[in-house]
Amino acid sequence: MFQRIFLILSLCCLAAAKSFAADTEAEARLRQAVNQILQVAKTSPNSEVLVQNIRPVLDNCLSFDAMTRMAVGPGWRSFTEEQKRQATADFATLIIRTYGDKLTPGELPAIDFQTAKKLGQDKVEIPTTLQYKGSRYEVAYRMQKLDSWRVTDIVIEGVSFIANYRSQFDALFKKGGAPSVLSSLNQSVSRTR
Repeated sequence: MFQRIFLILSLCCLAAAKSFAADTEAEARLRQAVNQILQVAKTSPNSEVLVQNIRPVLDNCLSFDAMTRMAVGPGWRSFTEEQKRQATADFATLIIRTYGDKLTPGELPAIDFQTAKKLGQDKVEIPTTLQYKGSRYEVAYRMQKLDSWRVTDIVIEGVSFIANYRSQFDALFKKGGAPSVLSSLNQSVSRTR
């Protein structure tokens, strides 16, 4: 009897330790990426250079494939491989420019990382509080273990980046299919130059 209880408790502790290790691994990866982005912001002479220089960091820590697929929603299945590639490239550019435009070279936000929350198998959410230019923001990074831990959504003040785009892309897809979504993405990318 005691052996069974001990075995069950041991397995529970092992599962909890594995979950904790995954959470801390995801948080460490996010902290590393945020520190790299802050270093780029600190050393960039202007916004254009900043956006250019954060791209490799964001390429390494965000899953643009997953983010684009989730933002497009069910219509994604009807995209051709070329349309998927173009949508992902344009959405990645849009995300990078949007993220980069929020930072001012030389002005760094203070970021407080909070305890990661497990969302499911190989999925966590890492809440942060960001102080920037006199304002305070609640920002949560949703991460998934893919080839490595990668950000798959960013929730700012309770608004999901992916859900926001999904509502837009869903309406566009219903009106004109993949070409309509691609056209909108292309126009958005052109406006952010």
